[in-house]
Amino acid sequence: MAGRNDPNGTNHDIRDDFRVEIREFLGTRRARVTPEQAGLPSYGGERRRVAGLRREEVALLAGISSEYYTRLERGNATGVSESVIDGIAQALQLDEAERIHLLDLLRGAGTTRPPRRRPTQQRVRPAVQRVLDSMSGTPAFILSGRGDILAANHLGRALFSPVYADPARPPNNARFVFLDPHATEFFREWDKVAGDTVAMLRAEAGRDLYDRRLTDLIGELSTRSEEFRHRWAAHNVRIHTTGVKLFHHPVVGDLDLPFETFPLGDGPSQVLLTYTAEPDSPSQDALNLLASWAATNNDIERSTPVDDSEPADSAETPD
Repeated sequence: MAGRNDPNGTNHDIRDDFRVEIREFLGTRRARVTPEQAGLPSYGGERRRVAGLRREEVALLAGISSEYYTRLERGNATGVSESVIDGIAQALQLDEAERIHLLDLLRGAGTTRPPRRRPTQQRVRPAVQRVLDSMSGTPAFILSGRGDILAANHLGRALFSPVYADPARPPNNARFVFLDPHATEFFREWDKVAGDTVAMLRAEAGRDLYDRRLTDLIGELSTRSEEFRHRWAAHNVRIHTTGVKLFHHPVVGDLDLPFETFPLGDGPSQVLLTYTAEPDSPSQDALNLLASWAATNNDIERSTPVDDSEPADSAETPD
């Protein structure tokens, strides 16, 4: 990501960063699709030097010339039509999130504007905070595109008390997932959560490679977490708006909580995230117990308990 944080933008073509991202993204998408999956003939005695599809095979499937696709994969995004993008998306079997990501990268590679700077901190309007606080039985949060918890209600802070234990503000989900040793216990499906977290950061980076706070976070995680570096190199992207998250909370134990996200118009990539429990389920009982605990802990950010099932001397500090 060299050059993206140059404060003056001197001697650096901002399109080069997007061109690199296009080349690496399309290369990883080609590598995962075999000729058989694409419906192309496979010759038994042929020794293939590349994993997945060749460039000329993608071009054939997309209905464009091999030379044109090669230029496009190298980042020459000038004048790419919607039909060409549709053809490439179909050839590479891109899902909607991947197609949007490709469009973001192509748009960035075709721009000549200087990098724009975002405010150092995104704000949440008081009216939005009042909406969160009114959802007394539902853990609710406002998240930024980089995973910062910009606001939460009291039950939300109670649910994410292990995340709030980090003194850094605002708390950041990605930093917790990859740098906090308690994350693998808090998220019972940590591997899935880790993959989703990186995929959402990758999609956010495609929208704006020049968000200084985002590039700083990616640089920190890449430096401190080999797991993050490995997943980041895969160039996976994802739109993750609904599902079920499996937690193990240090106070109330296991919770299986469906979640929903709703986009907000207040700032770049801000979303409202809510968790609920199935009625009359063990998770609902646990959420009720968590609400009772939260009611007696007004300063949850400083009162995060330690899970009794974990030996006290097993805690580690992040690298």
